[in-house]
Amino acid sequence: MIELDFSGMTCPGPVIETKKYLEKHPKTLKLQIVVDNTAASENVSRFLSNSGYESSIEKDAENFNIVAKKDESLKVKNDDKKTSSGSTLIMFTHNTLGTGSKELGEKLMFNFLKTLPEMNNLWRLVFVNEAVMLTVGNSDTIEPLKQLEEAGVSILVCGTCLEYYKVLEDKKVGETTNMLDIVTSLDVADKVINY
Repeated sequence: MIELDFSGMTCPGPVIETKKYLEKHPKTLKLQIVVDNTAASENVSRFLSNSGYESSIEKDAENFNIVAKKDESLKVKNDDKKTSSGSTLIMFTHNTLGTGSKELGEKLMFNFLKTLPEMNNLWRLVFVNEAVMLTVGNSDTIEPLKQLEEAGVSILVCGTCLEYYKVLEDKKVGETTNMLDIVTSLDVADKVINY
């Protein structure tokens, strides 16, 4: 079994290095990847699953060990490729909408998220920086986000940001992601809206 140690690397290092290794060694059947934080373990595991590997995560005292085995029955998934033309990505960088009153901004954000199902070709929502707070805990925005996700809208939440705010374990909706996924998503979207 191939062993790769990416402990000490920050996002998106472990995913990028795993991707590079598999591109150079496409016939790899089994590997173990070591990372030292929860976000990296989730990101690498999701990347491996999307690349046709069955993976499991084992935690020891200091690290996460991701053991992956190639499974030919798994379909390689590339969820960064849009499925139809006209795909729209919305990038959220704040947890309020607009500037001025924080209370008003929170109400406007809730109403905006509740109204998003009316948008045609909505493909993906990306949450970075303080916007990750919209996806955690008891936020009023959890329910409209879950409804969007159930309707097929992809939701990506920055793992580095969740760790920075110490709320990774409180995330209630969306997939923990990394900068590689975010940059790739921006590249393939037909339209990007920033908030």
